[in-house]
Amino acid sequence: MIPLDVAKVRVLRDCHPLPVTEVTLAEADGLVLAESVAAQEDIPPFDNTAMDGFAVVAADTAGATEGAPARLSIAGTIAAGAVAPRPLQAGEAMRIMTGAPMPDGADAVIMVELTTVEGDDVLARAEVPVGNHVRTAGDDVKAGVEVLSAGSPLSAGHLGVLASLGRQRVEVHRRPRVGVISTGDELVEGPQRLEPGQIRDSNRHTLLALVGRVGCEAVDLGLVRDDEDLIEKGLRDAASTCDAVITSGGVSMGDFDYVKAVLSRIADMDWMQVAIKPAKPLAFGTLEGIPVFGLPGNPVSSMVSFELFARPGLRQMMGHPQPERQTFWAVAAEGLPRRPDGKTHFGRVRAQMGADGRLELRSAGGQGSHQLTAMADSDALALLPDGDGVQPGDEVEVILLDHLHRA
Repeated sequence: MIPLDVAKVRVLRDCHPLPVTEVTLAEADGLVLAESVAAQEDIPPFDNTAMDGFAVVAADTAGATEGAPARLSIAGTIAAGAVAPRPLQAGEAMRIMTGAPMPDGADAVIMVELTTVEGDDVLARAEVPVGNHVRTAGDDVKAGVEVLSAGSPLSAGHLGVLASLGRQRVEVHRRPRVGVISTGDELVEGPQRLEPGQIRDSNRHTLLALVGRVGCEAVDLGLVRDDEDLIEKGLRDAASTCDAVITSGGVSMGDFDYVKAVLSRIADMDWMQVAIKPAKPLAFGTLEGIPVFGLPGNPVSSMVSFELFARPGLRQMMGHPQPERQTFWAVAAEGLPRRPDGKTHFGRVRAQMGADGRLELRSAGGQGSHQLTAMADSDALALLPDGDGVQPGDEVEVILLDHLHRA
């Protein structure tokens, strides 16, 4: 067996960032920025109000209270998108709507809830300081400041920032196309009755969803029966149209599998036994320069192997500077037993915040590599070092997953 870190290094060695391309903001969500972006103008571009209310000279409200309000003459109204008809004079106020530019001469805003309108006058029932509810030009970003650096993953907020700067297109690392293929005469789809020896293909659908969660374009390469010519054609076609290929099953040392036979012949593959459980067997290599991930066939092993190897590899192809997930420390709310076997175990657990503010872990159910329901109900993997497991109250290193979102 080889250490987990050695297997990771082998995978990441051949998962190179994809070429840079230019896309629209609508296409950029989840991609990694390949350029630095600096503001060409202040954001916001002008002083504006953060509240509906009245723009005033702060000194005119000095000493104002509920019982002794300051009376100011209403000199106009400023809607969002409009400008003041003239500068504000002492003893005046202008109605102003959220986001509207401050009139010259005003230095504060009193919110409408603290005012009463009487004819052409407004009564300010509180004293407000200079700058009250005023958003100054450049309060968010100053012109010339770098707002996003190359290597930044783009999320909804970043796209909003880019739009506020007037950017319509950005340079990013291209989104990978990742093909997922299932092979085997024993695999079927749909509700039909299973014949002896048949199983339904679950791994392909699981892996397609996981590929999509990474931010890649998932390509369903379908089911291919056990025929070396068909499998070779499917893999070569995938290598010509995709940036990476994922298969599952037939990667154990003793397995004879048609995919293994074909990949051993046409690709540069390493067949590894990693010191982990589940997901000990792993195949990885390249076919015509395209990374090929050969994941184990047991459903849980396939998902854990994707998490530990395929996900970081694909993220590195996307240009993420930190392709692996960050780990955290949590406390075992119950015992998480295991047996010594020279491997690190990845326990499927549920995580929740305890009363003391610490993350607590509990088993998600059966820990067999075939027990997919427990994996589906987990939201974290607990790293259990070789030994007899952990006791209630022990600290545990944990990887938080994103395949399940629980309220």
